Amino acid sequence: MLSAQEKELYSRQIRLPELGEAGQAKLKSSKVLVIGCGGLGSPLLQYLASAGIGTIGLVDYDRVEIHNLHRQILYTHKDIGKYKAEVAAEKLKTINPKANIQVFNVKLDATNALDIIKDFDIIADGTDNFPTRYLVNDASVKLGKVNVFASIHRFEGQLSVFNFQDSEGNYGPNYRDLFPVPPKADTIPNCEEAGVIGAVAGILGSMQANEVIKIAAGIGTEISGRLVCIELNNISLRSIKFSKLKENKIRTELSDSIQLIDYDLFCGISNVDLIKEISVEAFAQKLRSKEAIQVIDVRNPDEYNEHNMGAELIPAPIVYQNLEKLSDDDMVVLHCKSGARSAAVIQVLQKNFDYDNLYNLKGGILAWEKAFGNKTIEEISNG
Repeated sequence: MLSAQEKELYSRQIRLPELGEAGQAKLKSSKVLVIGCGGLGSPLLQYLASAGIGTIGLVDYDRVEIHNLHRQILYTHKDIGKYKAEVAAEKLKTINPKANIQVFNVKLDATNALDIIKDFDIIADGTDNFPTRYLVNDASVKLGKVNVFASIHRFEGQLSVFNFQDSEGNYGPNYRDLFPVPPKADTIPNCEEAGVIGAVAGILGSMQANEVIKIAAGIGTEISGRLVCIELNNISLRSIKFSKLKENKIRTELSDSIQLIDYDLFCGISNVDLIKEISVEAFAQKLRSKEAIQVIDVRNPDEYNEHNMGAELIPAPIVYQNLEKLSDDDMVVLHCKSGARSAAVIQVLQKNFDYDNLYNLKGGILAWEKAFGNKTIEEISNG
């Protein structure tokens, strides 16, 4: 039941004939798990709390960094260094003091996903990486949960609803029906690499919230079986229909047989056990010893121009078109900003081209800067 205060608080949406007090009561009793408290999660969480969702779960293990602030509008400069999920929970309580806010300050993985997801009605995926998206999908299908999905890239956004159960008990298509196989790890740049307008995250996160609210209240028409694509530089929208694939064996009716896997390997993401790494200190020592080393920077040109250590620039997306530039005999050290992209490139090169002389610079140029400031590899070599 709704209290007099709740009726007043939500009066403007209760007046909607499609919602009414009965729909508002459904929102109050709903349990929504939001995975990712970043660019999408920030507006999504605020609108869910403001709409009166009774229980909101937050899954995120990252801390607030300064480059988050232009699009992750839950946070301010005072929050830098704090855990996102904990900060978000505090702010959501100021929006809706009666909401039950549950914090999962952990990385979602195959060992904890089922335990975290099982107690929620609706899952909202606001993550920015393929391993977690496939994990969320498979866990949602196994547990029979609806998965409201959104993603952003530069000026573009995508929105869909996966695994929706209709009034007859039939489940709609899931993420693997739309994307059966993940793209290669190095082919889809993330926001750090490609950039993104903060308002794009706000728009898609708000649309994601709208879908969650509709499903929780049992109103409107859900977008199961449709991928809504929005291009906000030129303001265009299109809807792509998709259906179940026969070869997709991740199905609710086979839930007992669904096994959560190692999604990093499935998506071709770097696994440090499969590649050789070298610390910046050991790398510097080899430079001082005048060993024959080729150094490749796989970042984007704009990152390289902003600051580099003097390595040869071959951006990750075109490394495979420039194999003749890689030494077959000397030690080849690849690096990016933090080590993730270069590790993914090395994995592909080792798997498909049989390289065995590749090393990933652990921590990337960030670790180099921390250890040696703005010094170049030539300066270290001659130092």
